[in-house]
Amino acid sequence: MNYFNYCRRKTVTVNIGNTPLGSDFPIRVQSMTNTSTNDIEASVEQIMRIAEAGAHYVRLTTQGVREAENLGIIRQQVRQRGCNVPLVADIHFNPRAAMAAAQVTDKVRINPGNFVDPARQFKSLTYTEEEYQAELHRIHDSLLPFIDLCRKHGTAVRLGVNHGSLSDRIMSRYGNTAPGMVESVMEYLRVFVEQKFMDVVISMKASNVVVMVEAVRRLVAAMDAEDMHFPLHLGVTEAGFGEDGRIKSAVGIGALMSQGLGDTIRVSLSEDPELEVPVANKLVDYIASRENHPHINGNYSKDFDPLLPKRRMGSSINGLVGGKTPIVIASCSPDDVAGNRRPDFFFSKNGPLNDSDNFIVPAAIYHGKSNTSPLFSINNWNDKIDAPLKWLEVAASTPVEKLLFLKECNNVALIISPDNINVSGCQQALIHAIIDKGINCPVILHNGYLDSDNEWLQVKAGVDLGAVLLNGLGDGVWLEAPDYENQNEVVGYAFAILQAARLRTTKTEFISCPSCGRTMFDLQTTVRRVQEATQHLTHLKIGVMGCVVNGPGEMADADYGYVGAAVGKISLYKGKECIEKNIPEAEAIPRLIALIKDNNDWIEK
Repeated sequence: MNYFNYCRRKTVTVNIGNTPLGSDFPIRVQSMTNTSTNDIEASVEQIMRIAEAGAHYVRLTTQGVREAENLGIIRQQVRQRGCNVPLVADIHFNPRAAMAAAQVTDKVRINPGNFVDPARQFKSLTYTEEEYQAELHRIHDSLLPFIDLCRKHGTAVRLGVNHGSLSDRIMSRYGNTAPGMVESVMEYLRVFVEQKFMDVVISMKASNVVVMVEAVRRLVAAMDAEDMHFPLHLGVTEAGFGEDGRIKSAVGIGALMSQGLGDTIRVSLSEDPELEVPVANKLVDYIASRENHPHINGNYSKDFDPLLPKRRMGSSINGLVGGKTPIVIASCSPDDVAGNRRPDFFFSKNGPLNDSDNFIVPAAIYHGKSNTSPLFSINNWNDKIDAPLKWLEVAASTPVEKLLFLKECNNVALIISPDNINVSGCQQALIHAIIDKGINCPVILHNGYLDSDNEWLQVKAGVDLGAVLLNGLGDGVWLEAPDYENQNEVVGYAFAILQAARLRTTKTEFISCPSCGRTMFDLQTTVRRVQEATQHLTHLKIGVMGCVVNGPGEMADADYGYVGAAVGKISLYKGKECIEKNIPEAEAIPRLIALIKDNNDWIEK
C-alpha cells in the first residue's frame, strides 16, 4: 500500500455538460456567482469573468422556481457568447426549484440536510426505530421523481452536505459531528445507487478544517465499505477573507488532495468570485507537480488511525519544545517581527542578535549563552558540545536506524527537512518510523520555499504543513522563504497554518461565508468593518454570514455571529442562540460590541 506516495483515488466518471469529472480527468476548479439569478445580465457577465479566470464549472444561487427558470435563460445567453462552461444550480429547502433547475442546467446541488427534512430548528428529536425507518422511506420516495427528471435531461447531481445545515433528525441521532455528516449523505447515496443513477458528486464542507477533513475521510471509508466510488468536491466553507481564507483552504483541501482525494475544488473566499479561481488552480497545479515523485518507503506506525489521527506529543524540553502547543521558528531578525505573533525561536547563522529572545545557532559558533541552543546535522552530531537544549536537523530520507541514539537523549529536538517533491509524504514517513522505534523527541517541520509571491507561498506552505499537522504529527514549524520581502508575513503564515489546524490560536478567528446570491449585505465591506472592530479579541471566534441558510449552524463553534436576516437587517447570535433579530445594519456593529461586552468577553484595545 502506498501510505506516503501520491496517487489519485479511482472514481466513476460523472458527466457534467461537456466537462466530465472523475479520476480519469484532471482535477476541476469551480466558483460561484454572487449575483441574483433574477438579474440575468449581471449573472451572465460574472459567469464570463469566472470562466475567463479558468474555472471549469460555475454555480448560481437558485432559491425558487423563477430563479431556476432564469438559470435556463442565463445558460442560453452564456452559450450564445461562445462559453460552454457547465452551470450548476444551488438549491436549499426547495425541491420544486430543484425539479425546475434539473430541466435547464448541467448539474443541480441539493443539500441532504434540508431537501426533504424540514429546516433545522436545533431541536432534539426522539424517534423509535420504526419512526426513523419511516423517515428514510420518505426520503426515498421524495428523491425518485427528482432522479427520474435528472436522468431524462442528462443532469448531474451534487449531494452537498454542510456541517452547518444538518437536519434536526440527523443531529438528534448523531450530533453535529463528522459521522452525522457522513450518514446524512449516505442515506441519499443509497437511493441513487439503487436507482442506478451514477452521475453524482459529493461534498462534505465545514468552516472547521479539522471537521471537514475528518468528514471526507470517513465518507470515503463508508463508500468503500459499500463499493461506491463517487467523485469528491472539496472545499472549506466560510473560509474567510485574504490570507486567512487562502491558508485555511490550502490546509484543509491540500491535506485531502495530498492523499489522493478530490476531483473538483472550490476555494471559498469572502471576495469577488473570480479571485477564488487562481488560488484553486495553484492548489491543483502544486498537487499535480508531485505525480510520479520518487517512491517513499514506509508504513503507518502501529497505533495510527488514518480516519481520526491522535496528536503525537513529543517530550517536553525545559518547557520550551514539545508538549501541547506547537512552537514557531523563524529565520529572520526579531526586529523584523511586529505584533503579538512572535516566534518562539529565531535562527541566526551569526549568533544571537540580542538577549531577550531564544536563538538557534549553528553548532560551530555556539558559545553557551543562556538564550542560545546549538543546531547540528547528522554529520557533526558527535561534536562535544554540552547544552540544555540541542537541535538536530536531518533530511526526511535519513534511515531511522541512524537516529536510534535519540532514544537515550532528553534534550534534543529533531528538525525534519523534506528531500522529496512530495514534501508532506516524506516528512510523515520518517515521523512514523521514529514513533515505531520508540523515539519520543519533539519533531519540528522545516519547510523552505523560494517563492516571493504571497499567494503561492500561502498555498504551498498550507498544503505541506497542513497535511502533516492534521495527521497529528509535528511539535512545531519552521517556515522559510528567503526571497520573500516581508518576513513578518512569513511568520504570520506559520501562525495562521497552526490556527487553521486548530493547534495554536494567536488572533481572532473570523468565519465568513463566500458571497453568493443569497447574501443580504455587502459582504466584503462588512467583513472588513467587523474585523476592524473586533480583531484584537484574539480569544474569540466571530462569524459573519450573509444569510440564514448555513449561518447559525456553520457558526456552531463560533462565539458570536453577525448574520444577514433581510435586506438591511442583521441578526446577532451568541453561539447558536439568536439574541437580537432584524437590527438595522447601521446599528449592527455597535450592538455586536455591546453583546460581547454584556457577556464579559470584551477586552479594550
